[in-house]
Amino acid sequence: MFEVEHELLLPMGLIDADGTLHREGVMRLATAADEILPLQDPRVQRNPAYLSLILLSRVVLRIGGIEEINPRTMEGLFAADLAYLQDRYNAINRIGDADRAICPHCERDFDLEAGRLGGSLAIPSPG
Repeated sequence: MFEVEHELLLPMGLIDADGTLHREGVMRLATAADEILPLQDPRVQRNPAYLSLILLSRVVLRIGGIEEINPRTMEGLFAADLAYLQDRYNAINRIGDADRAICPHCERDFDLEAGRLGGSLAIPSPG
């Protein structure tokens, strides 16, 4: 069985309105809806860079004591923490080797043309 939820530790942390620093959190695996539905959001249509904030707000379940994660929460992240979450998203949404896959019908393995699974343009690939 694979893990659906993954713990994370932000490098800098999110500071809430009371000045409390939150670093530990949980991110879940993304669904197809997580990658598709944000494309319909008017904020994304006006500014495509906003896509990563909306996508991450859908899959990050908690940061410290903050359990209501939304795009505004993501806006409050330090750039280093946003980059960390983007990298973490890419890592947990891969299945096995990112450059290889197994056909579910014939069970033969093959090389993938794309460098990563998950496919969302919202989360940049490292490098």
